[in-house]
Amino acid sequence: MKSRLIFKWTGILFTLFVIYASMPGCGTAVVTDGVEAAPDIIVTVIEDTVQIAEDTVCTTADTICIAAVGDVMMGTENQLPSDGGESSFASCADLILNADIAFLNLEGPLTDIGAPTKNVESGNCYCFRTPPSYVRFLEEAGFNMASLANNHSRDYGQAAMEQTIAVLESSGITWSGVPGTFAVVDIDSVSVVMVAFSPYYSANMISDIPTARQIVTELAAEYDIVIVSFHGGSEGSDAIHIPFETEYYYGENRGDVVQFSRAVVDAGADLVIGHGPHVPRAAEVYNGRLIAYSLGNFCTGRGINSSGLNGYAPLLLVELDKTGCLLGGEVVSFLQAYDQAPFSDQENRAMELMYQLGIEDFPESNAIAPDGTIIVPNVDE
Repeated sequence: MKSRLIFKWTGILFTLFVIYASMPGCGTAVVTDGVEAAPDIIVTVIEDTVQIAEDTVCTTADTICIAAVGDVMMGTENQLPSDGGESSFASCADLILNADIAFLNLEGPLTDIGAPTKNVESGNCYCFRTPPSYVRFLEEAGFNMASLANNHSRDYGQAAMEQTIAVLESSGITWSGVPGTFAVVDIDSVSVVMVAFSPYYSANMISDIPTARQIVTELAAEYDIVIVSFHGGSEGSDAIHIPFETEYYYGENRGDVVQFSRAVVDAGADLVIGHGPHVPRAAEVYNGRLIAYSLGNFCTGRGINSSGLNGYAPLLLVELDKTGCLLGGEVVSFLQAYDQAPFSDQENRAMELMYQLGIEDFPESNAIAPDGTIIVPNVDE
């Protein structure tokens, strides 16, 4: 299906909020001399491509295919990939290119200007800045939709954020992040919109559920398919389970992700994509709509800890009909390792983790079958 990108704003002045949480992204790194410790996953042979099953991609004009990944930060400062980023999405590009919508959370600005807004002098703080030229790798892979609603998009200030937006738009990647901004893609006669939320005042706030409901209700009245993205929940390998209450990280309110997600589905969202914990979480089907509570990290190179569960990199494929009803999909497993792009995981660890978490956290509504496919509810039941 051919798509047309639209960059939609809603009558706001583009003056990014000065209010910026300085705590998120600081005090959480494991860094030695500016470089993270070596990861647990060591791989010497990397597959260049992924074999795609015939039923993995859309086969009819009545199906909207969505590919989604979690946090992407291809490289930062003195931790750029050794190959210059050329292999960033080589192993998964076919999957992404075959999708109508290809979504990522852009964890940090694409910029070569600005000054750090965080205390980088401490040596224990994540502060990202990826060269703007790296947008080519997103474009060539097929990404066309990005969330900027996270705790790193303004790591180098407002001018860097503005440059990031200009770089994305020049590459045909639509985005949402600042309140009042929506990412819109027209796929033939079907209009798809994405709105992004996070715990921060510089974005639509995940903790303000009444406003979130209102935003989604209004979008559902205007667009055929509504996607909600959120950056929320606690972080780290001990955050794989969902507590079903408001989560805090270093004292910061990171939202009640279940209450939020179900509320926006009730308001008209057709798909909810979560990210932020840096590890995969469970997925559920709620009222016939898919909620993925965290897709973890996907392409974070040397800048973010990729050891253990942090290296599990799921790629979510979802098929919807033209009205947003869930038709199917699957979780495809990738892995990350230090200074390596995501590569196919033949042991399916990300998928199996999400399946097991779904059994434990959502025994009545787990979305993932043992083979990694999305469980589609019987509408006649």
